[in-house]
Amino acid sequence: MTAMAPVSATPRPIAMTMGEPAGIGVEIAVKAWNRRGIYDLPPFYLIADPDHVREAAKAVAGIDNVAWSKKGAGGGPAVVEIAAPGEAADCFQQALPVFPQPLAEKPKPGILNAANAPAVVQAIETAVAHVRAGEAAAIVTNPIQKAVLYQAGFAHPGHTEFLAALCGGEYAPVMMLSCPGLKAVPVTIHMSLRQAVDSLTTEMIVERATITAAALKRDLGYAAPRLAIAGLNPHAGESGEFGSAEAEIIQPAIDRLRAQGIDARGPLAADSMFHEAARQTYDVAICMYHDQALIPVKALGFEYGINTTLGLPIIRTSPDHGTALDIAGQGQANSLSLTSAVAHAGLMTRFRSAAAPDGSG
Repeated sequence: MTAMAPVSATPRPIAMTMGEPAGIGVEIAVKAWNRRGIYDLPPFYLIADPDHVREAAKAVAGIDNVAWSKKGAGGGPAVVEIAAPGEAADCFQQALPVFPQPLAEKPKPGILNAANAPAVVQAIETAVAHVRAGEAAAIVTNPIQKAVLYQAGFAHPGHTEFLAALCGGEYAPVMMLSCPGLKAVPVTIHMSLRQAVDSLTTEMIVERATITAAALKRDLGYAAPRLAIAGLNPHAGESGEFGSAEAEIIQPAIDRLRAQGIDARGPLAADSMFHEAARQTYDVAICMYHDQALIPVKALGFEYGINTTLGLPIIRTSPDHGTALDIAGQGQANSLSLTSAVAHAGLMTRFRSAAAPDGSG
């Protein structure tokens, strides 16, 4: 089903966080800026240490296969420090806007340093503050290394949960992974497979699916989203032969969703719901556990895969990959996933602004 076209735009820029300084986040941010015209990206600014950004720009300038435009000192792109998000749009075409977030120590590619963890967390907090204050339209987060953040006292399982806490209130964030041709939502996320099976409930499925359907309407223009609900067991339980979760947990959730007017179908056998013809029959797959959703997305479009957080008052997207410490600083990192995340955040912003009564989103 084709989504409706957005009808308005917003001049507010997108806030991008630096992610793990020893990883590829700043490098791919620089590459994404260099491709701003190729992909018609909305203005964004990077919350990072300006010196780190300048070094990353110089490092990739001679390697990146796209001719550098608006070169600064050293051959890389010009980098301009901004004091407020509103300055980003005015300089975006001429230079990469950077909102300063100093690092405690100069990062070394591929080598984690807990001393810089507070700055990574602060960059996320700043981005959320900018959006909630109406200064930025959305957030795009670069990958973090959770292990090093935990050493510094980070108390959240990941980005998604931290963002929900920063937004305040009782939000139930939902993670949607997408690539060209597929959107998938895992009902359970960062836990062991045994924990995921044990924790799955009808209420959990209904909550995640309801949030997903509402977000597809508001932020992506689907008039009547079609949800494909995956089974948990092989062959969706084979009529109870391979498990009872489908009959006892998943089917009641589907019945409740239908009673709300949501187009939900299933339980579907997960081994046959992701081929091309099957994917034409629904708009998003609601999956029961992490890998059931992420494996098909990454298999179908790893380079373009993105993560979108639904159910929050702010828009947040991110590339669907990690920090890639093994290739950091070598100019090899592919920026297509981050570029897709920026473009998707811009699209969602336009839809949300069009849907808001005052046009503010």
